[in-house]
Amino acid sequence: MAPDTSDGVSSCACKGIRSCLICENYKDTGQLEAAGPKVVHHFLYDPETRLAICKYAKAASFPFPGVLLWDNFISEEEEKELISTMDQDVWNQSQSGRRKQDFGPKVNFKKRKVRIGSFSGLPPLSQKLVLRMQQEPRLASFQPVEQCNLDYHPQRGSAIDPHLDDSWLWGEHLVTINMLSNTTLTMSLEEGVPELGLAEEVQVSVHLPRRALVVLDGEARHRWKHAIQRKDVHERRVCSTYRELSAEFLPGGQQEQLGAQLLNIALSFQGTPI
Repeated sequence: MAPDTSDGVSSCACKGIRSCLICENYKDTGQLEAAGPKVVHHFLYDPETRLAICKYAKAASFPFPGVLLWDNFISEEEEKELISTMDQDVWNQSQSGRRKQDFGPKVNFKKRKVRIGSFSGLPPLSQKLVLRMQQEPRLASFQPVEQCNLDYHPQRGSAIDPHLDDSWLWGEHLVTINMLSNTTLTMSLEEGVPELGLAEEVQVSVHLPRRALVVLDGEARHRWKHAIQRKDVHERRVCSTYRELSAEFLPGGQQEQLGAQLLNIALSFQGTPI
């Protein structure tokens, strides 16, 4: 592929309710807010105690399982090599001011269909990183079958809305390497946490240091939505997210044969972006 030498701030791929600073200059994205300010309870995740601690008032802290932070997962030299290699490939425009590179199968989540297509595996530089991930006991059996690189930039107003990753195809662990700048991962429950007496939305801010790895599993993977808010992108930020297969595509599952094919391709580490 030809290298992408542009700054990526001249166009966008936003659709529907999605928007960025580029398209907001020429289309009406305004939505009337509901009457009155929205009540949100803000907490901060403490990786040492694994508690969500209230930021602005004396409220009870609560256990926040399912988040693992690994500081300095990659070195400065590795970060430079990874970013340089990514920037030699094309960055495709994505929604909400992001750019992306995909290494994975073609998926139609609505129809629940997966096809290999032009998928040729994860990129070569990921092989040593996956081996390093597997040194963590929680990731000892982690076998990624998909990698998505995302590029965020404040000039584009990059963000990603609160969401839960699919659980039909993707398995228990979501693993992300955060590069080029610090940011904040915002975890949220719109319905609140009734067991704590919090009926309104609850947000837990998880600080992501530069070159750190973050893992979401359990409730943080399946119950709490995650997002990167526009206000938390201060400099260019690139992340690589790795996903594993769900039980349906593993030995004993209904689609284990397809899963085995996908894993064989993924773990050849000969991939180029699709």
